[in-house]
Amino acid sequence: MDSLIASFLTLILTETGDRTQLLAAALAIRFASNRPVILGLAAASLVNCLISAFAGSFIDQWVSQDPVRLFNGLAYVLAGVAMLAWRRPVDLLEGWKTGPFLTAFLGIFILQFGDKGQFIIGANAARADHWLFPAIGGWLGTLVAVIPAILLKERLAKILPVSKIRIGGGVALCLLGLIHALKAWHII
Repeated sequence: MDSLIASFLTLILTETGDRTQLLAAALAIRFASNRPVILGLAAASLVNCLISAFAGSFIDQWVSQDPVRLFNGLAYVLAGVAMLAWRRPVDLLEGWKTGPFLTAFLGIFILQFGDKGQFIIGANAARADHWLFPAIGGWLGTLVAVIPAILLKERLAKILPVSKIRIGGGVALCLLGLIHALKAWHII
C-alpha cells in the first residue's frame, strides 16, 4: 500500500507543469471537447502505468535489496533532474488526422512512454508487495495532475505556481533519491 501512495504523490508532482499536462490541455482546446481527451488520457496512462509496474516487478526477483534501493534512488534523482531541466516544446499533433480520443490516446501514450513517471512506477514496483499497487497509484496521480489542465486549460497556469512546484519538486525528488542511494551504499 505504501507503493500506491508513493506513486500517487510522486506522479502528481512530476506531471504538474509537464508535457503531458500541456498536450492534454492543447488537445482539449483543439477538439473543443474534454470527454474524449480525458478518456484518451485515462486509457494511455493506464497502459503505461501497467507496463512500467509489471516490468519493475521483475527487477525485485533478480537482484538483492540494495541494488533495488539504488535503482529507486536513481529513478527519483533522474525524475528530479528532469523536473529542473529545460523543457522541449510539445508537439500539438496538429498534423494528425485522427479523432480526439485516438489522438489523445496515442499522443499521450507515446509522450509518457519511457518518461520519468514510468521509471518512478517501475522503481516503486520493484520494492512493492504487488506490482498493481504502484500502477494504480501512478495512474491515479497522473489523472489528478492532468485532468485539471484539461478542464481549466490555460487558466491552470494562472492558478498554480507551476514553475515553483517544478523547482521545489525537482529538488525534493533529487534529495529523496540521494537518500535512497546513500542507504543502498550503506553510507547512512
